[in-house]
Amino acid sequence: MKLDLTTIVVHDYDEAIDFFVNTLGFKLHKDVMIKPEKRWVVVRPTRGDAGLLLAKAINVEQKAAVGNQTGGRVSFFLDVKNFDETYEKFLFRGVRFIGTPRSENYGKVAVFLDLYGNKWDLIESI
Repeated sequence: MKLDLTTIVVHDYDEAIDFFVNTLGFKLHKDVMIKPEKRWVVVRPTRGDAGLLLAKAINVEQKAAVGNQTGGRVSFFLDVKNFDETYEKFLFRGVRFIGTPRSENYGKVAVFLDLYGNKWDLIESI
C-alpha cells in the first residue's frame, strides 16, 4: 500500500496548475476533462511518488475551505535536497514565506504559503 494523492481544494484549475508547475516546479501528471466544469488534475513534485489532486471548489463549503484546509496548521511538507538553492529560487519566483529559515533538530525549514494561503514546510531533512 502507498499513499498516492492528497486533495487540495482550489478556486481555479489553470491558476493552480500555473502555481504548482511554474512556481514550485511540480510536474503536471494528468489533466483530464471529466465534464465541462470538472477535471482530474494531478501534479507531482519531481521526487517521490505522492501527488496532489487539484479539485475545484464547487459549493459554499468547499469554497470556504480553500486556503484553510487544516485550520491554519501547516498542511504539506515539501522535502528538498538543497534547501538554500530552493529557498532562493522560490523567493525569486514570488513565493511568500512566513518568517525566515531556521534550523531544527530534524532539519532546515521555512514555512511558505501556496497560492491560496495553505501553509507548507519547505524542509531539508537531516
